Amino acid sequence: MNNSNVEHLTGLVRALTQHGWITDASAKKILARAQSQQIEQLDALLLENLTNIDTAALARFCSGAFSHPLLDLNSVNTSRFAMDVIDLKTITELRAIPLKKRGSQLYVAISDPSNLQIINRLQFVTQCNIEPIVVDHYQLLAAITKIGNAARSDASALSHDDSTESDDPSRAGGGDVDDAPVVKFLQGILLDAIKQGASDLHFEPYEKTFRIRYRVDGILFEVSQPPASMKERIAARLKIISKIDISEKRVPQDGRMKLDIGNGTAIDFRVSSLPTLFGEKIVMRILDSTQAQLGIDALGYDSEQKSKLMHAVGRPYGMILVTGPTGSGKTVSLYSCLNILNKPGVNISTAEDPAEINLPGINQVNINDKAGLTFPVALKAFLRQDPDVIMVGEIRDLETADIAIKAAQTGHLVFSTLHTNDAPATLTRLMNMGVPAFNIASSIILITGQRLARRLCSCKKAGTFTLAMLGAVGFKGKDLEGGWMPYLPIGCERCKGSGYKGRVGIYQVMPITEAMQMIILANGSALDIERQARVEGVLSLRESGLEKVKQGITSIEEVLSVTNE
Repeated sequence: MNNSNVEHLTGLVRALTQHGWITDASAKKILARAQSQQIEQLDALLLENLTNIDTAALARFCSGAFSHPLLDLNSVNTSRFAMDVIDLKTITELRAIPLKKRGSQLYVAISDPSNLQIINRLQFVTQCNIEPIVVDHYQLLAAITKIGNAARSDASALSHDDSTESDDPSRAGGGDVDDAPVVKFLQGILLDAIKQGASDLHFEPYEKTFRIRYRVDGILFEVSQPPASMKERIAARLKIISKIDISEKRVPQDGRMKLDIGNGTAIDFRVSSLPTLFGEKIVMRILDSTQAQLGIDALGYDSEQKSKLMHAVGRPYGMILVTGPTGSGKTVSLYSCLNILNKPGVNISTAEDPAEINLPGINQVNINDKAGLTFPVALKAFLRQDPDVIMVGEIRDLETADIAIKAAQTGHLVFSTLHTNDAPATLTRLMNMGVPAFNIASSIILITGQRLARRLCSCKKAGTFTLAMLGAVGFKGKDLEGGWMPYLPIGCERCKGSGYKGRVGIYQVMPITEAMQMIILANGSALDIERQARVEGVLSLRESGLEKVKQGITSIEEVLSVTNE
């Protein structure tokens, strides 16, 4: 056909006309129908029924004409679709199914790859580079219908007013209730969270929606949107199994639960409820006792840092402090140290709010402010219990700090945490609390600051960086020797496209030397202590992180995101 006759045509119709599959007159009819009925060209083509083209042949044509792979959608299990990337409403509206996400690439099944409007919409919605995969149009519609039916079936199961359900808390623990849809749904969510290695689950109610998110390797992502009408029943069920008062919805509450996952294994959850505008938000922290038994080597300390820490842990008395923000792995680090000391001849007591990791052989006490069991009260009781090692979950006030320091000065090894940015800032924080400088200098033997960074997956690849770029992030001249290059996150099926799998600790291990004690006694600032730490070879958190980059464990971007210099 003469090219001048197709200049006014666009998209699929233009390609079909150019290749002689339809005439110019037919093309005009198809475009006129599409415009008048406000439908896609492909729909208009099929409605016109002007040719003998079936959808399978049309898919093969589109694959060749637009140079995109062809897929038999009937051969793909719908459970393997990347449904967490695009919501059902968008899938139905755009008639596009997300097949797989790899890094920033999203492979999407569509029947008309020439429809740039759909591809641009998908790119905007997902913030990914869209790779079209051509499929049979009728197979695509059938798959979307199947996905929609499955979603409606799940919603119906949750919304169904099952006769075994009861609003009466006294019947909540009955045997019949275990078969209820809400219970089955929650059990599936909890088991899936454990399988994916989540650290937290968030059940979040809003005015018209209700979503569930997991935190995996420090990053939150959405996994489900149950019907909004179910938010109260789901919250009530979680509160019941966590032994939280379901009649109280006005104040935050805390509880615990245990889930048996078979093979004699049970997982503990710490549960927190919070009243919000549109219902109670429930957050569940997964408490994995096995993490504390992995050993110091599994946490990510380098050989010199480990040596300094082990020397302090082996001291008969003094205080060891672990600092960092919430979720930086402080509890696991503390319990890893306690696990080393946990022997028949050692009496260990801990006061926590609440105890997150259960270890046999350690006397653990949950703080209960309402009952009067505060950190100072627990510490005073410990000192009458013939302790060798004491762990205080957190030093929050002067009274707690004062008792803990006196315990460290009178023959006990004391572990605790503080929320500070790094190790040097911890000493000035204690001074600001009102702890006398001579008490700080005479009791604290080591401070560890830490962060958790995501660990690169095995799909990582070496990037290309200039020396200037590496120098700008903090690498020194000696670090750049050897021609190595930092690795970049790529994304694969194992890491679900993120490029990261698991986390590793980044540490600043600072022993309190005589020189530092003199600075403390002279009321020196955190900056003075930091300068002395550098003189003594203590790596900052950023420097420690860059060492992990050099070893290929994590990426520059990840270190920059979790450290601040």
